[in-house]
Amino acid sequence: MKTSQESSWRRNRGVYSIPEAGIAPRAVYIHVPFCLHRCGYCDFTLVANRDNLVSQYLQAISIELSQLTGTFSVDSIFVGGGTPTHLTPDQLGELLEMIAGKFQLAPDGEYSCEANPDGLDDDRLTVLRGGGVNRISLGVQSFDADVLKTLERTHNPQESRNVVQRTHSHIPNISLDLIFAVPGQSQTSWEETLETAIDLPVQHVSTYGLTFEKGTAFYQRRSKGKFHLASNETERQQYAAAMAILGAAGFEQYEISNHAQPNARCRHNEVYWDASEYFAFGPGAARYINGMRSTNSRNVSRWITSWMKGEPLLQDCEQLSATDRAREAVMLGLRRNRGIPQHSFEQRFGCSVRSLAPDAFAQHLDEGLLVEVIEDQHGSEPEHWLRLTAEGRFLADNVVIDFL
Repeated sequence: MKTSQESSWRRNRGVYSIPEAGIAPRAVYIHVPFCLHRCGYCDFTLVANRDNLVSQYLQAISIELSQLTGTFSVDSIFVGGGTPTHLTPDQLGELLEMIAGKFQLAPDGEYSCEANPDGLDDDRLTVLRGGGVNRISLGVQSFDADVLKTLERTHNPQESRNVVQRTHSHIPNISLDLIFAVPGQSQTSWEETLETAIDLPVQHVSTYGLTFEKGTAFYQRRSKGKFHLASNETERQQYAAAMAILGAAGFEQYEISNHAQPNARCRHNEVYWDASEYFAFGPGAARYINGMRSTNSRNVSRWITSWMKGEPLLQDCEQLSATDRAREAVMLGLRRNRGIPQHSFEQRFGCSVRSLAPDAFAQHLDEGLLVEVIEDQHGSEPEHWLRLTAEGRFLADNVVIDFL
């Protein structure tokens, strides 16, 4: 069921409502679209140097949150962006109060907030900790000054080190985002960034190969031949280095791009990879409720104007069929190193993974990109897991697409 971008609240009330007999999602995402600067590779929903919109954004997000009746207990809250910590301490505190008025975090729950090194001062950290945030995801991207310049980041390596130490004294659970396959980035530079990361008090590291998304400044520069792209072999070597260096330092790779110390996996992202449902609010935010995926308008000004009238403005809305849900679960589940529990999958979706693409299933097993592993379940029937092999992780996109 596709709806137009100008859909009315009446037509789309299902994107927020919870059926009486249903189970509400246990995770929520809040999008904050403000940044000091838009980096050339970024295609997220954000506005830079538009702080005049913050007060209106806070009013609009309050109205959107009010569409849910009552309060909800959740296991995970994730405030992302943009740069949530670009807000002033008072504005940040106001946002956290709104979230607390609608969502109650379980005693052992995870409350994450994204931040950039520049601007993350003690005042903001105090507000975050006081508001219940217990995990910080820090957009460091690199500890090489030249790579940071290429990525158009506004902080320097020493600032990042200092911020990690400062953050640790307030909120010890810290994750770093790092980018590889950057034009001009050497293998040595990347490995030194990884070594610096593991020497800091961090519990989680996410490593992403640089992508050139259509509509970004980097995409335009690549189209004009102004970027010398990293070769496939360079990207492969740098990805392999991340797995080796982080693994040797005690970080378990539990998903294609994510590595964690024991008991430090990102619980919010695990919700996505499990194909479970979740709430989402803010411009560009994508939610999954009642089998329906819907995405708010990515135009920040229009999203604000719409909610000031008490009406949602959706960019996409689709009710997934049973088969679509199963295919999505394969796409997401194969991202996890442990893979997909095939018996549980069949019980949940009413079909087997193999039945969704029998020829590709067999082919990828024969090629050594997929493997089936039987694991005991401590008293219950053994589970047959389907997962990517070490080689399959390098070609994950090629494998996954055959199941969609």
